[in-house]
Amino acid sequence: MTNVYTSDSVVEALRHKGLRVTPQRVAVYNNLLERSDHPTVDQIMGDLNQGLPISSKATVYSTLSSLREAGLVREILLEEGVTRYDSNVAPHHHFRCTSCKCIIDVPWNALNVSLAASLPGGHAVSSHEVTVYGVCQSCQSAGDSGKN
Repeated sequence: MTNVYTSDSVVEALRHKGLRVTPQRVAVYNNLLERSDHPTVDQIMGDLNQGLPISSKATVYSTLSSLREAGLVREILLEEGVTRYDSNVAPHHHFRCTSCKCIIDVPWNALNVSLAASLPGGHAVSSHEVTVYGVCQSCQSAGDSGKN
């Protein structure tokens, strides 16, 4: 994917959110901004450590935690035991392919979801997000039926 984010814009975003600018934060945040595949910590580490290990798993976790707390990234949990990260912090939904397991952002207004201000039992709704499951266009084109 083409890097549309300069180090300067990443540094400015970190500073704007009150974060200390470190090489690790710049590298992790830039990696997330460059991709749309909702990576795991291991996938981010794989990118950052290509050829020469430069970042530990603890550092990546700590960096992601700081970025999440600052509102620059969010965690998404679409499968048990796997945390993925998303730099798209605007409200949106997700599509999960049941065949290749890819995750695709779905614009907020693409789904007609109606929730009352509160649910039965007195539960107050503050936000919601929908995950839609099916077979992505690539798998359909390849003739994969999504029967895993």
